[in-house]
Amino acid sequence: MIFSTTPAIEGQAIKQYKGIVVGEAILGTNIFRDMFAGIRDIVGGRSGAYEKELARAREIAFSELEQRAAELGANAVVGIDIDYEVVGKDGSMMMVSACGTAVLLG
Repeated sequence: MIFSTTPAIEGQAIKQYKGIVVGEAILGTNIFRDMFAGIRDIVGGRSGAYEKELARAREIAFSELEQRAAELGANAVVGIDIDYEVVGKDGSMMMVSACGTAVLLG
């Protein structure tokens, strides 16, 4: 499966548009990770725990995107948009969503 944020794949013709596909992942954060992230905010530096969770959520979202595109008979997804949101009570969850157009390249 080819993924692209561009509307086309250079050197490849889009044979058929299969439809819009979406992949989403919502992951909760935990209190200990939040505490250590707060300390990082005070002393500076990157929050490795949050970065790992965001990477995990992004992988899940792209896996879902690929699965849904494959179910439609696509071999690529173009025009991908990735969004990050904080959701839940007091922003206790992180959401990553990826959407694009499933296509069949010919």
